[in-house]
Amino acid sequence: MNFEEGLKILDAVVFNKINRHLKDVEIIVLKGSWQGLNYEEIATNEGYAAKYFRQDVGFKLWKLLSEVLREEVSKNNFRAAVERFYFRDKNILPTEVHQDSSITLTNEFVLEYPEGSVPLNSPFYIERTPIEERCYETILQAGSLIRIKAPNQMGKTSLLDRIIAHSNQEGYHTVRLNLLQAETTVFSNLDKFLHWFCVYVSHKLKLPSLLNESWDEYRGSIINCTTYFEDNILSQINSNLVLGLDEVDIVFKYPEISQGFFAMLRSWHEEAKTIDIWEKLRLIVVHSTEKYGSLDINQSPFNVGLLVELTEFSKSQIEVLAHHHQLNYNQTLVQQLMSLIGGHPYLIRLALYHLALGDITLEKLLQYAPTNAGIYEEHFRRYLNTFKVNPYLAKAFIQVVTATEAVSIETIPAYQLYSMGLVKRLGDKLTPSCQLYQEYFREHLKN
Repeated sequence: MNFEEGLKILDAVVFNKINRHLKDVEIIVLKGSWQGLNYEEIATNEGYAAKYFRQDVGFKLWKLLSEVLREEVSKNNFRAAVERFYFRDKNILPTEVHQDSSITLTNEFVLEYPEGSVPLNSPFYIERTPIEERCYETILQAGSLIRIKAPNQMGKTSLLDRIIAHSNQEGYHTVRLNLLQAETTVFSNLDKFLHWFCVYVSHKLKLPSLLNESWDEYRGSIINCTTYFEDNILSQINSNLVLGLDEVDIVFKYPEISQGFFAMLRSWHEEAKTIDIWEKLRLIVVHSTEKYGSLDINQSPFNVGLLVELTEFSKSQIEVLAHHHQLNYNQTLVQQLMSLIGGHPYLIRLALYHLALGDITLEKLLQYAPTNAGIYEEHFRRYLNTFKVNPYLAKAFIQVVTATEAVSIETIPAYQLYSMGLVKRLGDKLTPSCQLYQEYFREHLKN
């Protein structure tokens, strides 16, 4: 489908909804977005102010298209949304559009097994409007910091990947660092960890590693790392740097490192207010919790910047995802699914994958889901392995799944269970995050 075909569809559905055609300025934004241009580039080409496109025309346009296309639409996904609408609902289009044989879809329906982050071009990524757009705007701000927080398998890395991709489109340098990639020996002390940190970022930016020339043992690790970033990274690149730190929770296990490392990140964010070179650095910190360590609130990056907390999918979002899987379940059936697994993105996607594959009916899926004969057996096994090596954690979770109401447990296991996505917090008390977990673990952890 090319732009002219997509525009014909959009204009028809908008006219059908609000009895007017698309405005010229809306078409300008659509065409530029279709071509992959950012708001600044569209504005420059057309002689408008970028702020006008971003905060007025664009904001209203994506909201309107979300209504007429019946899914959440943004600047970054509207091309795919138009194609999905045409594939799914072309029978409700006006006759002249519906019978236009020149409109062709280039994307065939291909199922994706829900494993790891959702690919950038995937139709199975569900936007949490306006989170994505807010992140894209924030990353353009000098010295900005974005904190993405949620339990495991809620979509944190998928969002990080999209912010990184957007930053690349802006011409920024980007480095995505998953701290789980660091070997255990790296965490032996703060100095060694910051050595590794500097070398990794330099390598990803294709810059020489100059630790021997820059590291002075008398200055201290944090000053050495800060000076290294100033002299050998930020001063050596010709644009802004977006540094995405994924899975930072692992650092909380090493108090000596976490105290210094996170205080340093906070200081870098603060430096951007007064020192020009630090305006070039934009940080993204991805984590499940910030409570493993006793961080000084005045030296922590977890109470500054833009906080993005990812929640479970809503019923309407699950219905959209079901449509993307070419499943036409009614609201009652979607509600049945949610009554068992809530709106947990991974659990929902795995269920829809198997339903779309046709290897199980919804009734059988619901019947066997809380057992080892169901589709979640491997998912359960990973948790059971964790409980096996952490019996104190298993004991704490047993209290939660066997209780008839929300319960209080010790702080450390409470936050670990939350970061694993197994519980929801109701004030200072915990309850199982879904009926699936309560039924399964109440049975398999009781011995």
